[in-house]
Amino acid sequence: MADLAVLASRFAARLRQEGLPVGPERSARFASAVTLAHPDSVRSLYWCALATLVGDPAEIPAFDRVFALVFGEMADPAESRGDPNSPPFRGGAEPAPPADTMRPRPAPSPSLSGAQADGPSMEEPGEAEQESPYPALAAAAERLGGRDFASLSPDELARLVVVMKQLQLATPLRRSRRYEPGSRGRRIDLRKTLRLAQRSGGYPVRLSRHRLRWRHRRLVVLCDISGSMEPYARALLQLVYCAAATGGPRAEVFTFATRLTRLTRVLAKVRPEVALERAGRAAPDWSGGTRIGEALKTFLDRHGARGIARGAVVLIISDGWETGDAEVLGTQMARLSRLAHRIVWVNPRAASPRYQPLVAGMAAAWPYCDAVVSANSLSALNPLIEALATP
Repeated sequence: MADLAVLASRFAARLRQEGLPVGPERSARFASAVTLAHPDSVRSLYWCALATLVGDPAEIPAFDRVFALVFGEMADPAESRGDPNSPPFRGGAEPAPPADTMRPRPAPSPSLSGAQADGPSMEEPGEAEQESPYPALAAAAERLGGRDFASLSPDELARLVVVMKQLQLATPLRRSRRYEPGSRGRRIDLRKTLRLAQRSGGYPVRLSRHRLRWRHRRLVVLCDISGSMEPYARALLQLVYCAAATGGPRAEVFTFATRLTRLTRVLAKVRPEVALERAGRAAPDWSGGTRIGEALKTFLDRHGARGIARGAVVLIISDGWETGDAEVLGTQMARLSRLAHRIVWVNPRAASPRYQPLVAGMAAAWPYCDAVVSANSLSALNPLIEALATP
């Protein structure tokens, strides 16, 4: 059989000629999927290729044409391996299945293509008895990707954990006060220079330098857990937990409704479902009213002005329904904007194209927000991720 890397690269090149955006990253995922799944038929190979090389439902017809052209008349590879005793390749005599029989169910939203492609391939219908070597993320993304978080049951929300762990959550970089070795650093590392000089008779033949280290900015999450925001709060706190568990930024998490509660320690080093259960016990006002301005003032007085909010990316999750004084919220948002590097507001109601910030609380906070996103479903999380990572 031809070298797998060569096969993957040539197949990707043929797909690019048809207009599909198949780059080296997708080709590598295709080769990894073939290595893991060991497809023994053209149909199995089709599913491996579809799950790793296609990221948009509109690309499926062109993909089907190229696949049928490349693999439709696959010859027995035993004839070209130089070993006449090699067993025949069972996929060699099997023609490519028709497009209508091998095409999967409707693919998820294009915004989930990155998360889906990093995961495993889809399981072929009718072959459930064959154990897959990795979990099928595509099925969960397809079924739940476009549904509003408010319509998901606790079990369905738990299924999204695997998909959320594939999302990369990051914040912009900043210069730290700590130094690291760097050949082009402006400062000379005197200690290391003198230590190296001992190898050359005390003469500093080589000057060692160091430079300021770059670190990701702190992420601060202020999450509204009132009755109208409860399902979105659970989903987005789960996203923050999954990002921290997979190497993303560890966030300072606060919840508020009628009072402010710090949940950073509660959400550390436990499974998402356990973390959310502990969050519900630690926040006595879970599903209560909403006093955003007073909660934000408490945060700034006790934590934010002391350093947590300085230069941080602040994520506020709320629908803006303020039961207190809206002027207090506007004043505290102005304070926060002078401390934070960037303020991102998640409002599920912003998913409507006709949405306008007419509610008093949201209208008071709107001028101080650098970005307002909906993030009301799995397929709407990409704008949130981009807003957090924007310098």
